[in-house]
Amino acid sequence: MGITLSARTASGEDRRTALVLAAYRQIAQHGFEGLRTRDVAAEVGVNIATLHYYFPTKEKLIEAVVAHAMDRFRTTLQAGDGSSNLLRAYLRGVRRLLADEPELGAVMGEVALRSARDPALGRILWNMNETWHSTVRGLLRQAAKRGQIARELNSDGVAAIIVAVLASLSLPRAGVRNGQALSHLEDWVTRKEQTPRSSN
Repeated sequence: MGITLSARTASGEDRRTALVLAAYRQIAQHGFEGLRTRDVAAEVGVNIATLHYYFPTKEKLIEAVVAHAMDRFRTTLQAGDGSSNLLRAYLRGVRRLLADEPELGAVMGEVALRSARDPALGRILWNMNETWHSTVRGLLRQAAKRGQIARELNSDGVAAIIVAVLASLSLPRAGVRNGQALSHLEDWVTRKEQTPRSSN
């Protein structure tokens, strides 16, 4: 369903958001090959010049779509209290989010697949993953301080594993055992006492 905004009553931020959401839906439904800026503008009820005012290039529009996707993932971050397990809540929140919003997984899968042959999109994905990694690493460190995970866990390395598993959930036809992998990852990371390494 399209979002048509009155050029007189809609604020600039409303128009920008509507354009991003229209592009987001097009990518989810038709992939990057089906993303047409004229169609995005038409769905929102503005002309192509208005779209270019907010997004001078298609790359800028895609960057905004990726930022919107990352904002959806940020909704799974919960401040919680001293008794709640922040990391467990986050992992379960991401799983619920991808189940409730299949468009999000479709868009993230498109970004991942297309980035391998599109240098500009590759840069966008790299920046997104760095931000995601930093967020998860911070969450791990916070959980360690609260005694919710083992303090000896390498937060940088574990964050990389978590991001890799979560990112794979959006890849088409790759999620058959991802739910199982995520459950085991959750159990392992949130275990307060890790198995000591053998000295041999």
